[in-house]
Amino acid sequence: MNCATILYSRHAFERMFERAVTPDVIRGILAQGEIITNYSDDRPYPSALILGFDRNRPIHVVVARNANTDECIIVIVYVPEPALWDETFKQRRTP
Repeated sequence: MNCATILYSRHAFERMFERAVTPDVIRGILAQGEIITNYSDDRPYPSALILGFDRNRPIHVVVARNANTDECIIVIVYVPEPALWDETFKQRRTP
């Protein structure tokens, strides 16, 4: 995902700290991660769920992007629960 500027919500920043995820890891995920879900109706900007990895650890990043300025806002960062996601961490398991 092309981001001229990356901003972090307070919630995302707190979760990054709790999970030992650095801004460098987030930049790498934005550059090389895989968009697994698009939320085109999100406001004020469309967002996406991106899957990336920090070494072998899967990480999900929800990012909103202002297409006019290429500004990306990191909404949340989390390590997906294996019980809730398939083995690829791309699909939620059905309950």
